[in-house]
Amino acid sequence: MPWPASATARLEPHLRAAWRALAAWDVPAAAIERVSVSENIVFRVDGAGGERHVLRLHRPRYHTLAELRSEQAWTSALAQAGVDAPIAVPTRRGEGYAPVALNVSGGEWRYAGLLEWVDGTPLWASIDAALEQPGGHAALEHFAALGEIMAAIHNQASRWHLPRGFVRHRLDAEGFVGERPFWGRFWESPHAGVAARRRLVELRRQVARALRGLSTSPAVFGLIHADLHARNVIVNGRRLHVIDFDDAGFGWHAYELAVALHAHQRHPRREAFLAALVAGYRRVRPLADAVVATVPLFLLVRTLASIGWTATRPEHNGARTDELIAQAETLAPAAFGRDGA
Repeated sequence: MPWPASATARLEPHLRAAWRALAAWDVPAAAIERVSVSENIVFRVDGAGGERHVLRLHRPRYHTLAELRSEQAWTSALAQAGVDAPIAVPTRRGEGYAPVALNVSGGEWRYAGLLEWVDGTPLWASIDAALEQPGGHAALEHFAALGEIMAAIHNQASRWHLPRGFVRHRLDAEGFVGERPFWGRFWESPHAGVAARRRLVELRRQVARALRGLSTSPAVFGLIHADLHARNVIVNGRRLHVIDFDDAGFGWHAYELAVALHAHQRHPRREAFLAALVAGYRRVRPLADAVVATVPLFLLVRTLASIGWTATRPEHNGARTDELIAQAETLAPAAFGRDGA
């Protein structure tokens, strides 16, 4: 049961909305704590009996209800296939989501979804700790484990018959650098100077040419997590739980590898990290050398997408845009070859 109106009125708007949303589920709650605000507003729900859940208020106009339902359909299928993926909790009416007003005036509505909570720490923390040790060999093991998870996800996706009504976005050439890219028109970022925007226009042209030359056969392209980096894997003992399928869609498997490597792409051991990712992946699924060779291109694609993502999120106020543009310039030679595209 939600808190009485007299109690929720004293809470800040996000928490009030979370309590109202929880009324759609048969989950008695003792406390709700906000844990993050990014694409979604995420809360931990502590049950009266000690159980915990994750409540997400999804960003408006980011996904349709059909797309959100498709996300849950896929994570459920992944769990059935043995991938440790989020488990959705249906509402009292047996639905995956419930609409909730973020404010009492009803000026902004969001879809709320409830998931089972998994205790643990992000794999990122394990990698950081390993890199502080002499040799840092355990870090390579963590990257290999991440590669195995990717391969398991791609195996399931390649064998899965999509249910009727399944809808997710495509992260192909159009989805990355078309007129309406999924993460925004990065080349028009208001946080970039005139000269930088001209260079981004040129990079867009080069990336479009490169991506349109790549195969989209099922061997190299399909449903991917699309944000599978070490912060989105929760470690609990030997358990590795994958979270945040919000960006999941149809894309290149090499992009998945690039996302995992992106935060470490300036580390002196980045080539060893990539080799470990690839080795772990190949324990579970074949991966051609030609696909691995496109990772530098997708590192650039990820950087450009990050510029667009930042530009479309006013709450970030252009944070890191200059850094990302400089990073894109650094990545471009390897992405296109020494002579460019």
